[in-house]
Amino acid sequence: MACCWPASNSSKPRTAPLPARLIPGSPYSVLVLQEGYAEELPDGTTQADGTVSLVLGPYLTLVDTGGPWGRDQLLAGLAKQGVSPCDVQHVVCTHGHSDHVGNLNLFPRAELIVGTDVSQPDGRYLPTGLSRGLPYTLHAGHLEVLPTPGHTGNDVSLMVRGTSLGDVLVAGDLFEREEDSEEWQTLSEDPARQAENRARALGMADVIVPGHGPPFRVFTGGSGASQGGSG
Repeated sequence: MACCWPASNSSKPRTAPLPARLIPGSPYSVLVLQEGYAEELPDGTTQADGTVSLVLGPYLTLVDTGGPWGRDQLLAGLAKQGVSPCDVQHVVCTHGHSDHVGNLNLFPRAELIVGTDVSQPDGRYLPTGLSRGLPYTLHAGHLEVLPTPGHTGNDVSLMVRGTSLGDVLVAGDLFEREEDSEEWQTLSEDPARQAENRARALGMADVIVPGHGPPFRVFTGGSGASQGGSG
């Protein structure tokens, strides 16, 4: 039923770091406001915060809000772009972990997409097909929330189409970072399902913004993501 996903490609595409935090485009650009991180500490704990991305365009959209410990940093990052929390029309939280949803209360006027749940500013929940594998459209042809479960059962990603580098998938913890082969499975509720969705993502995106690292480009050399982007 997941009409938004093409068949996965068995060959692994080449990837490369994308040093720029801004991916320009029309009508939408993607700006990484906060680059996520995760660091194992000597006592066996992990210190982490999630990537926060701002999608600039007709429907101002924030993807993930970081942890509550980063509230002031988030507000400062928005202010630097001339954005007030009340200006944000959609907040997409890729899943419900505290380092991704910790500042939801800052956005009282936004439609909230938290995993597969969608609610309006007045607390009214909308029925969607996300939990059945169907996309949820924010702006037809440009912004689409895609179900990408695996890390948790309700993970979603935001596809931003038509930037200067092609299609950008803001993927949350579907990918921890570009080179995460040694760690993502240990953090996954359903590794087999996540592996399938990772392969599909690599086959359809030109750029991926992961949950705990810088964005990276995807080069397949064939159909799907392209070396030059779709413009």
